[in-house]
Order: sequence, then C-alpha cells, then structure tokens
Amino acid sequence: MHNREMINTIQDKIKISKKLKEKAIEEGFTIAGIASIPGGSRLKLRTYALERWLSNNHHAEMKWMEAERRKNINSLLNDAKSVLSVGFTYINSQNKNNNRLKIGKFSQGEDYHKVIEKKLKNIGKWINFEIPDCKWKICIDTSPLLEKAWAEESGIGWIGKNSNLISKKNGSWFTLGFMILTKDLIPDEPHQSLCGKCDICIERCPTNAIVEPFVIQSDLCIAYHTIENREKTIPKNIEENLNGWVAGCDICQDVCPWNKSVPYNNSFETTPKEWIKNLSIDSLNWDDETWKKNLKGTTLKRIKPWMWKRNIKANLKNNRIKI
Repeated sequence: MHNREMINTIQDKIKISKKLKEKAIEEGFTIAGIASIPGGSRLKLRTYALERWLSNNHHAEMKWMEAERRKNINSLLNDAKSVLSVGFTYINSQNKNNNRLKIGKFSQGEDYHKVIEKKLKNIGKWINFEIPDCKWKICIDTSPLLEKAWAEESGIGWIGKNSNLISKKNGSWFTLGFMILTKDLIPDEPHQSLCGKCDICIERCPTNAIVEPFVIQSDLCIAYHTIENREKTIPKNIEENLNGWVAGCDICQDVCPWNKSVPYNNSFETTPKEWIKNLSIDSLNWDDETWKKNLKGTTLKRIKPWMWKRNIKANLKNNRIKI
C-alpha cells in the first residue's frame, strides 16, 4: 500500500510538472524547465565563479551584484523546493539596425520586465488553482538570483563563453524569468555546454571585454558603458570602438553560430518602437520631455536623456558614425 501511494505521488509530480511547463509555453514563453533546490554541484561552481568575478571587481559599478542573497535561493522564499525557469524570445524580424545609431535588440520592444512578470502572474493564478498548497515567488533580473545558473540547471540552455544563456533551438535571443516554488517537482536534466572549441564571441568583441571564456569585465563592455555608466564621459578605448552603439551591444550574440537561424517572435511585445527604428542624430535636439515620452514603457528609460546625448556624441567623435 505504501509503495502504491509512493508511485501515485511520483506520477502526480510528473503530471503537474509537465502541465506547469505546458502552461508556461501557453502563456507565450519559448522554453521552460524545472530545477530542484538546492541544485547540483555545478550550482556551487557557478556561485564560486560569481565570488571570483566580484573579487576581481569585474562588475564595476553594478554594486547590486554583491547582494549575499544571490548565493542563497532560500533567502528569497522560505521552504523553497523547486524553480521554474522560462525564456521569453525577444528577437523580431524588424530588429535590423539599418540606421547608424544601434540599440540592443532586447530593448527595442515593450519592457521585458513587465511582459515577463505579467505572464508569470498568470502562471501563479494557475498554480493557486492546480497546486493550492504551493507558495510561489516571481523573480526577474532585478531579483538577487543566480539566474543563468538556475536556468542552466533547469535544462533550458547553457551559459556560453559570452556569458549569455544559449538554447540549441532559440540561440541567446531571450530574456529569463523564474518562479521559486515550495512544491517538490520533477526536475529536468541540467544542460551541458555546447560551445565546444568555438571562440568567435571572444575574438570579435572589439574591446576585448570577454577576458576569458565565460568572464565579462564590465568596464570593458560597450553595453555596460552605454547603459550603466553614469560618468559624464565614456572612456576613450570604449568610445573608439562604439561603431554606432548607443544603447547596449549585440556583437557577441550576432556572431554566435547558435544564433544563425532562430525563430522570430513577432508579437506586439517585441516589435521595435518607431522612434527606435528611425533614431538619428536629430535626437540630440530632443528635450527631456520628448525623451521621457519615447522611453516610456521600455527598458531603455534606464538610460537618462543626458546619457543618450553623451553616447551619441561619443559616436560622432573621430567620425565613428557618419552624419
């Protein structure tokens, strides 16, 4: 009798785990997987890697990366037993950066934080009905979670040499979302790295920001300086290599072989804003209200109007872009 109950329990876990991932896909996520807490030995290695990255000050001024809670998932939700990891594809067929001023693809549509949170809340309502004794907590990249390590543990992809999570089918053009759960579910197999001997992302980074495989030195990264750097000027070695980038940088993803042929997500959520598609140096004449209006509802509002002007002017120096 006891064994039969055990089998039924396992069967129930298999069923509900499968239904949970199906619900995630139904909500518009491209990929979904489950990991058990505390995770395997690789999670510990990823935690040690984070500590080494921080001790080398590779996070530059991103002090929030130092949060101790990032190393302990149970600090985010008591009695946590499982993690649902999801990926939201943001690449859109209209993402082409034909204009001279370039913006990272992840930020050209709606604010992905809000998009992902809304979808996860819908999953949360489903959990409340299907697994009423399960508590849950939503985490996006604003939460102190070792997110790419948990996504890898959930089997939805692997951490590439450019530090992005990569999926065999969807490349790296997706942002991550998580639900920490107090229910013990059936975990997926952690993903193995498939980068192999390929070093294209390392070789093609114009500022050599990938200082070793899997390690980004933030103060050498174009994306860091165009989005996070709050200084009045951009360092000369970065400025000389901007090549049109004013918000983010996609070079290490554009050259990745796993991104050669991936499905688009042409939903309204990922469709580039018109002003982004047509951004030009005329924007140097925009007042703060115009910037505020255009940036509303996007992740790009993190870049303040004065920073946009700084980034554009930095590109104009030494004819880095043509007027």
